[in-house]
Amino acid sequence: MDKIHKKYMEWMEKILSPFLSKNMERKKSFTTDSNINIERLYLPKEIDYENEIGFPGDYPFLRGVYPTMYRGRLWTMRQYAGFGNAEETNKRFHFLLNHGTTGLSVAFDLPTQIGYDSDHDYAEGEVGKVGVAIDSLEDMEVLFNGIELKKISTSMTINATAAILLCMYVAIAKKQNADLSKISGTIQNDILKEYISRGTYIYPPEPSMRLVTDIFSWCNSNLPRWNTISISGYHIREAGANAVQEVAFTLANAIAYVSAAIDAGLDVNNFGSQLSFFFNSHNNFFEEIAKFRAARRLWAKIMRNKFNAKNPESMKLRFHAQTAGSTLTAQQIDNNIIRVTLQALAAVLGGCQSLHTNSKDEALSLPTEDSVQLALRTQQIIAYESGVTDTIDPLCGSYFIEELTNRIEQNAMEYIEKIQNLGGSVKAIESKFYQNEIANSSYEYQKAIEKKEKIIVGLNEFVTESKIQPKILRIEQTIRDKQIQRLKALKQKRNNQEVRQKLEDLKRVAETSQNLIPKILDAVESYATLGEISDALRDVWGEYKE
Repeated sequence: MDKIHKKYMEWMEKILSPFLSKNMERKKSFTTDSNINIERLYLPKEIDYENEIGFPGDYPFLRGVYPTMYRGRLWTMRQYAGFGNAEETNKRFHFLLNHGTTGLSVAFDLPTQIGYDSDHDYAEGEVGKVGVAIDSLEDMEVLFNGIELKKISTSMTINATAAILLCMYVAIAKKQNADLSKISGTIQNDILKEYISRGTYIYPPEPSMRLVTDIFSWCNSNLPRWNTISISGYHIREAGANAVQEVAFTLANAIAYVSAAIDAGLDVNNFGSQLSFFFNSHNNFFEEIAKFRAARRLWAKIMRNKFNAKNPESMKLRFHAQTAGSTLTAQQIDNNIIRVTLQALAAVLGGCQSLHTNSKDEALSLPTEDSVQLALRTQQIIAYESGVTDTIDPLCGSYFIEELTNRIEQNAMEYIEKIQNLGGSVKAIESKFYQNEIANSSYEYQKAIEKKEKIIVGLNEFVTESKIQPKILRIEQTIRDKQIQRLKALKQKRNNQEVRQKLEDLKRVAETSQNLIPKILDAVESYATLGEISDALRDVWGEYKE
């Protein structure tokens, strides 16, 4: 190392300095999006390979959670889809499956996310607009028509009403006579980030956390292959957080969930293996790769050192990645194809377990079939043509990547310690710590764009006058009319006395400490609606007001 340092000093004196005297660098300083200073050149350092790098499938899992990674099995290509009603989204699912997607991912509309049926006054103008409208088990049956749940894994981006949608999925699996022990998939079920960044919460934090841990417990016994939570940094990043904050806030929330589960009497060595994570893959290529690696190592350390986990499966940070929707521009939308490709490549080089690639037109509308197919093809070309899947963690040992990984981990841990000193995630949310940090980061990012310190091609530089009007996917208002008609017909043909009894049973149990999932499943199977079940719990717990 001394020899290398000596040669470096000679290089600076004899080669670099004379060159800089005639050729200035583009900027005075270079930084990542998290304001980590980027050195001109990185050199080798002494490292404890066994404890800090390790091997794939072994602690600290920096190089991947599985021993063979993509040499054994590629990541799940899970394209996010959902719009209009169940029939339309079912057609999109079959389109994706026919074109090679290997997992389903469901987007729900806003009324579904916050526990209102399509006929509620608050639902007007929003039914089917940003996802599929699901009011009852009947809608869910249509959504998965012709799809065998035992042959596909499904991710559902749902939080406040996660327990209800999970029970609908389980009810369909039972109708298909599927073995529940072999059903696989994920519900997001990450309510804390709703208070931080998205706002689609219903109940106060305490009963909301109870629903989360009830799902942990029930799935541990009944759906052992199901990921009971997808602890999400994605929406935190979309709200304006930087890469370090994304890792820190996500893992701090994960600490809160694990602590709540342990307090509820669950064994970390059992439920820990059913945790999963959801990260954003943003524009800064090397920082994103380092971010994924840092998060994986940091979580392994937290699980082993803080929670005394012994089961290696409970220490593994398995994650889904999605390319960054907030980076897509309405201007020159074809540029988004290149952005998404680089973001997807970063996620793969960072070791993701599943991936969604955004479509080029998503800054304008929900994506068309053509743009969805192109987004899927982006993943397939990376997987089958680029060669990056042929060896594990190909950037390991890069002086830059390893130093950046270390810096992100250190900076994220400083944030986590600060959050723990505030009393944990819930207290940090209540004191607006998260919200203020994200707002400040978002402001600085936007200011850099407006000052052209950060160039966004086609937006603040290399702008063209010509405007292209691409084909837009539009959701007709008649979707709501159809949903209301279906709801009326359902309520006429179901056993309403049974529904009332199931809802009363649910309210009674909500006032105790018993697990709520069996009662929610009973209500779902009686064809109680999502809004009715949500309202039953509203009657007991009330609603959260910020």
